[in-house]
Amino acid sequence: MTQLPATALTGTALPHALPECANARVALFAMRRMGAHGLSDARAAHGFFTAFGEAFRRPLLLMRALMADLAGTATVPIAIAPCCCARMTPSEQVLLAIVARVETRTDSARLLMQDLLGQRHVDGVLASAAALAAAFADEGRPVAM
Repeated sequence: MTQLPATALTGTALPHALPECANARVALFAMRRMGAHGLSDARAAHGFFTAFGEAFRRPLLLMRALMADLAGTATVPIAIAPCCCARMTPSEQVLLAIVARVETRTDSARLLMQDLLGQRHVDGVLASAAALAAAFADEGRPVAM
């Protein structure tokens, strides 16, 4: 068995750099924590409390709803990296792009969601993503990619 150099592994498994937008990083952190440790993960909740202050409940609830919708609707695996990774998987990058553009470029977000979930009927999950994006924007923390 041959081992690939670390740079080759990084280039294939984690091809995308972390987002520059701090709001996208908060969303990514919560996605990773909830994806790996469940919807009730305390560290994800603490991350939202730290980012949003007293107004953390709505974004947290909507992130939980989005993650539950993704898990219940996806017909293909959605790859997530551990929280400590300084790069993103293609699935994470697409998911953040969907949240960033769902309100302004809905058709593009729909196509990305269809590819991510491996099916054509994504309206419910897309609505969850739109609600999450609106919650971030309403608190002055829009997700940008």
